Amino acid sequence: MLKKNERGFTIIEVVLVLAIAGLIFLIVFLALPQLQKSRRDTQRKKDAARILGALETYAGNNNGQYPAILNNATFDPIMEDYLPEGITDPTTGNNYQVENVTVYLAAYAGGTYDPEPGDIVVGSGLVCQSGSALAGLASGGARNVAVVIMLEGGGSYCEDNA
Repeated sequence: MLKKNERGFTIIEVVLVLAIAGLIFLIVFLALPQLQKSRRDTQRKKDAARILGALETYAGNNNGQYPAILNNATFDPIMEDYLPEGITDPTTGNNYQVENVTVYLAAYAGGTYDPEPGDIVVGSGLVCQSGSALAGLASGGARNVAVVIMLEGGGSYCEDNA
């Protein structure tokens, strides 16, 4: 009687390895969109800090006065001067949409505010309260400015100079 000493994998072992590899790929595939949202929201938070820094520079060049930013028409020229490399929303690649703080605070209080990721509310004389939602904005001194940016993962992020 001859014994064969065969080497190799059985079909069951191969199928098992393929099933495990497929499961790993599925988990990565399902987690990828959330990781991308998180990365874009991190970029938005950094952009809020950059905008605040540009506004601080503006105030330093204008006797401590912050601009009365009401919309994109007044915001964009300031950003062109103080952030010449540009600042765009990571999802669309377009400039951020700056919203009128007075209108949006009233809309938020009235329950009609439907923010889009990347919307920005900039207000001089405001500071962030606990939490980061628009409702968390409070009156500050003349030398205060707050930047609120809407996040893709939900909610918003507030950065101020207080």
